[in-house]
Amino acid sequence: MAKVRVGVVGAGRMGAYHVGVLSEMQRVELAGVVDVDPERRKAIQDIYHAPTFTDCKDLFGQVDVAVVAVPTTLHYPVTKELLNNGIHVLLEKPCANNLDHARELFKIAQDNNLTLHIGHVERFNGAVQELHKIVEVPLFVECKRMGPFTERIRDDGVILDIMIHDIDIILNLIKSKVVASHVLGASVFSEKDDLVSAQLEFENGCIANIVASRVSQNKVRTLSVTQKDSFVVLDYTDQEIYVHRKSSSEHQMSKDSLRYKQESLVERIFVHKDNPLKLELQHFLDCVKNESPRNVAVNDELYSLEIALDILDQFNNQKRKK
Repeated sequence: MAKVRVGVVGAGRMGAYHVGVLSEMQRVELAGVVDVDPERRKAIQDIYHAPTFTDCKDLFGQVDVAVVAVPTTLHYPVTKELLNNGIHVLLEKPCANNLDHARELFKIAQDNNLTLHIGHVERFNGAVQELHKIVEVPLFVECKRMGPFTERIRDDGVILDIMIHDIDIILNLIKSKVVASHVLGASVFSEKDDLVSAQLEFENGCIANIVASRVSQNKVRTLSVTQKDSFVVLDYTDQEIYVHRKSSSEHQMSKDSLRYKQESLVERIFVHKDNPLKLELQHFLDCVKNESPRNVAVNDELYSLEIALDILDQFNNQKRKK
């Protein structure tokens, strides 16, 4: 079977991950890596012995598919050029920082019978895939994605960098439209959104609370779901899920103190753990080669971005008023 010729545009932190995984995949030829930084290009050549270029146009005719991992402001122009030249694209999230640009990219892909996927890698986390089998009627969903500040992300704040993962997962889990949202946030180490709390109310009555922070010294990546008969806790980092059932609580008053006691039946769900990025790339290539169905519909991709951009607008409007 002929190898698929793959190119990577952008060899920063995320792009380098893609290059590393692609280099180990069977039936994949790493046909070119594009980056404007000569040091990054040299590192790719030294480690992977792959051809490197300075412009995505250099990939035309050399690759069948491309992974785009450039700064968000370049997502639209770079992906548009690749699609218009017949190249299937896996585009790192967010798709774009403009909803009309995102719609246009999907339309170009559709008109040219090409695959355009957005790199929401958490969809391929084993724990997230198991979560969809457990959650039936969520009443309340809470997500926390927190960590220390890094200079690596300069063009995005936490909403488009990390909160968008949780928005995407919540929307696919709840499967209902957002009818109201409330946003609070702060700029701490940059001019961008460094700390944001967003509450979403859904048409079906479910409520979601999402906290994203890059001002926290402890790294936390959790999601919890309250249902009538269970409380489900997911840890993204460890790819673990715990389900609490038949919970009871009581308090005991003694002479000196009031003590609370809580008991519940805790079930640990078996999760098949694999590299989510590898699974994402395999799924993308499967869609390209075998026309396998995509795991998320285009309208759902656009809706995740719409909600994220609305939260960002609310944050920016509040900041302007201060």
